[in-house]
Amino acid sequence: MKNCKNILITGGAGFIGAHFLNQMVPKNSDTNFINIDILSYASDLNRLKKIDSLPNYKFYQVDICDKEKVIEIFQKYSIDGLINFAAESHVDNSILNPNSFIKTNVNGTLNLLNICYDFWMKSPFNYKPKFKNARFHQISTDEVYGSIEKGSFDEYSRYNPSSPYSSSKASADLIVSSFNKTYGLNTTISLSSNNFGLNQNSEKFIPVIISSIINNYPIPVYGDGKNIRDWISVKENCNAINLIFNNGVSGESYNIGGGNELANLDLINLTYRLIKKYSKEKIDDLKIDFIDDRFGHDKRYSINSSKLYQKLNWDYNNSIFQKNFEQFIYNSVN
Repeated sequence: MKNCKNILITGGAGFIGAHFLNQMVPKNSDTNFINIDILSYASDLNRLKKIDSLPNYKFYQVDICDKEKVIEIFQKYSIDGLINFAAESHVDNSILNPNSFIKTNVNGTLNLLNICYDFWMKSPFNYKPKFKNARFHQISTDEVYGSIEKGSFDEYSRYNPSSPYSSSKASADLIVSSFNKTYGLNTTISLSSNNFGLNQNSEKFIPVIISSIINNYPIPVYGDGKNIRDWISVKENCNAINLIFNNGVSGESYNIGGGNELANLDLINLTYRLIKKYSKEKIDDLKIDFIDDRFGHDKRYSINSSKLYQKLNWDYNNSIFQKNFEQFIYNSVN
């Protein structure tokens, strides 16, 4: 990594965090990656088997809200960088139980920021010499912007979250920004569109689609199925996060959009065609079960990633979506 050599990864046993570690740990042997995760239902250490024995990787079961244990990690490894993947992230669960989302996504983020400030800085805008390049990076989501009928949100668009999940992430982002503006803490934020990839939690939309098709179950679809989401492979998202962490400007936010907007029904049909193409098993006709729409269900997400291309020379090309998605489906059924 460019400036930080002892990086704390929070939530690294989750879907995106684990992919990030699997991509970055093997090719950055001069950097130590310390992964802490509470190991909730959405975490899985099996995602990290290929790096588990590498000398520059360590794991600890720690809650980001546990101040004493997080401080112990900072002291033991002299942490000089933090990427906060830890989050409660399933929108449906946030509607049923918003309290846990506030606890982890808001209070947990604040706890990490306070620890970073105390460990890295002498006073506001005055870093300890050893930690002059230390950075806090916040993982966020395009959902904080809310729904947009036409066009796309950029980094200067107003936050307008609809669900307790997106509201908790928006709150965390604003707290991160406040630590930059008020205390001079070196922070960056990335806001990603929907990710797809292997080993995603089974409750997420694409795993539900795949499982339902393979097992000949009806696919549950909210409302009319015309809600639009933008999709990017988790690998490309992690590459962009790494680019921002190493080269982003302190205090800035960067959208990571896939440039591949699909209505939910179109995504289902694409997935069905590819499973039929690659599965060795007989696949029955597609079955869809339209269910009552979710409360606060945003109609369309769309973010503009021009800043990432222009300021940090992001080399992503959205034309590779079809290839990436097809390879993902092939790997999922074989």
